[in-house]
Amino acid sequence: MIKKVFVANRGEIALRVLRSCKELELKTVIGYSEVDKNSYPVKFADEKICIGGSSPSISYLNIPSIISAIEITKADAVHPGYGFLSENIQFVDICNATGITFIGPTAENIKTMGDKPLARKIAKKCRIPIIPGYEEFNYDKALHHAKKIGFPVIIKASAGGGGRGMRIVSSADEFENLWNTCYEESKISFGEGGLYIEKFLERPRHIEIQLLADKKGNIYLFPERDCSIQRRHQKLIEESPSPVIGIKLRRKLQKYAYKLAKNIKYLNAGTIEFLVDKDKKPYFIEMNTRIQVEHPITELVSGIDLVKSQILIASGEKLSFKQRDIGIQAHSIECRINAEDPENNFLPSPGKIEKLFLPSGPGVRVDTHIFEGYIVPPYYDSLLMKLITYGRDRNEAIRRMKRALEETVIEGVKTTIPFYKEIMDNPVFLSGRYYVGYLENYIAKKVINKS
Repeated sequence: MIKKVFVANRGEIALRVLRSCKELELKTVIGYSEVDKNSYPVKFADEKICIGGSSPSISYLNIPSIISAIEITKADAVHPGYGFLSENIQFVDICNATGITFIGPTAENIKTMGDKPLARKIAKKCRIPIIPGYEEFNYDKALHHAKKIGFPVIIKASAGGGGRGMRIVSSADEFENLWNTCYEESKISFGEGGLYIEKFLERPRHIEIQLLADKKGNIYLFPERDCSIQRRHQKLIEESPSPVIGIKLRRKLQKYAYKLAKNIKYLNAGTIEFLVDKDKKPYFIEMNTRIQVEHPITELVSGIDLVKSQILIASGEKLSFKQRDIGIQAHSIECRINAEDPENNFLPSPGKIEKLFLPSGPGVRVDTHIFEGYIVPPYYDSLLMKLITYGRDRNEAIRRMKRALEETVIEGVKTTIPFYKEIMDNPVFLSGRYYVGYLENYIAKKVINKS
């Protein structure tokens, strides 16, 4: 049984992990960078230890420093949250070699699903539909297949994520330039430049299935999340269940997720992502081998604490629920509130929070690490808080989100709150007929109308 958990992350996800540990009566340690020394997670943890300077490369991505901190504090497990080292195979291998329990999937799981072309091949082997494309890293053959399947296509980094190393190609004339751009971006972001291509689907939905898998081979499947409201491949608004996915398609997606997880002997929390075209035909795109940013909406819809379940699975403990207990108890929506200026191309807005009022009341959850006087650093992701609402149905969840956005006051830095207020009144969003790419089209039209 795990006794002390080292939290190798920062911000709201670090605080989220600490809370689940507290409920499980586990001791906690947090590793922090110099700039985060006065942050709320650092104040809340039982123990704290500095792991390096402000830059992620010498703190939250510094494997030797984190391993040393775990050993010094005598923690027997580590939770990586999301981002940073959450999908770093070397880190997991070192944890295993030194007797530290990694709260997450196996190194083999991460390696297999982190190789996007290999993941496509495994999905195909499991008879899960995949988008037509070409998985090998070969420019000439990739261009040949792009012409064969027809433009537009999308070039993707083999080790990619978060929209980096990814470009849509509309014609053969653009292919070489965008291929080289993706290659350079992939090398910078992921340390290697492997690429592959897929057919670009027009107006799809981005639908994902959350799962948990324990050490006894049980796989637990949750209702879908709709993550189609994106900007530059970054999710901004998520909701569950999807307004366009019925029971039949939900079961099909869960069946595909089960088959893939079973095939690779998956362990702990993971998310399998699909694109669903206008004819409601799903295609596997990738698997994220970690807890997701948007996990709270699944928790509110299902009534199950996913982070606590992660820890219990890593401990070898039995989960208190069965698959038949996982249903849809509510409708939930999440807005990612970032320190960005939506009126200035979403430029990051670091600085001091001069005034802060957070929303509350029925059907509102706030996952955040900020407080009045907190200084938003320029070194990390701009996420300030996740504003989540839930209700008996989608309309109630939306009405509560409007209220929560109105109640939220953050002064001193620019935020995306005004932008979300617009979206909550947008007819296309309200109808549920939005799609991947809709938000960018909406933003582009706003810019044209202003000029």
